[in-house]
Amino acid sequence: MNTLPLKKLTSLLAAGVVLSLAGAGTAAAEATPANAGQQIAQPAQQAQKTAPPRGKAAATANPLYRTGRLAGSNCSPGSLPRGSTSAYKRFLTRVTNCLNRSWASQFRKAGLSFSKPRLRIITRKVNTPCGRWSPGADGIYCSGNRTMYMLITKQNLRNPYALGITRLMAHEYGHHVQQVSGIWNYYTVASNRAGGSARLLLSRRSELQAECFSAVFMNTVRDSLPVPPDEWNRTVDWFRQNGHKAWSRNDHGKGPTQARWMTRGFNSGSVGACNTWSVSSRQVA
Repeated sequence: MNTLPLKKLTSLLAAGVVLSLAGAGTAAAEATPANAGQQIAQPAQQAQKTAPPRGKAAATANPLYRTGRLAGSNCSPGSLPRGSTSAYKRFLTRVTNCLNRSWASQFRKAGLSFSKPRLRIITRKVNTPCGRWSPGADGIYCSGNRTMYMLITKQNLRNPYALGITRLMAHEYGHHVQQVSGIWNYYTVASNRAGGSARLLLSRRSELQAECFSAVFMNTVRDSLPVPPDEWNRTVDWFRQNGHKAWSRNDHGKGPTQARWMTRGFNSGSVGACNTWSVSSRQVA
């Protein structure tokens, strides 16, 4: 069975992490030296609409699910040459802007208020308001300050892989979508009340939805990024075989489950295909 070259898998293996901050604090992240990273702040406010729904219905019957296909963004982030930190940062920023355009349009269709996440690009692991950097992750979304932290490693620079990097960013952005749409509030409350296997099940619902949201976005950029069908199929195949190996507990879903939700999101291109909260536990195993 085809697999992606090992050197291209860093961005794929590190599926990213979402960290919640109990009490919803907004303290600034730990400062880093100027040569250790760059902070790019995105404007946080959009035109106000309705507040996000609350309670279980925010996850199981969110208005976003009725908005159809994810809006396109005319996304063309450009080339990603080897060895260029500045080109890498530019690529990450452009992909984030594409995600902003697509999801802002989707929130408007849902009649929900929307705010962009902040993007912080770093070249070494940092602590965030949500805690310490998670081992093995190339990207983290912290709900406490609504910031995506994207790590540029030496391996990334040696072997940049546009498809894998974009997929990872879209996954972290998926957690921001959960945050501003009200889904994350339900997940946090339910997770705090649950324990053991029930908490892991909730985590899988969250992570698999973010992965499905990511795949929906990848569908919108399949021609402009581009996303060649053979490369996408190899990516899904790799997750089918290896997607669970980065995590010590089954909190992201088994490899075949991850691949199934990736395929579902990509093939449909529709946000409603990613309702992991209403399906049986077998479908998010």
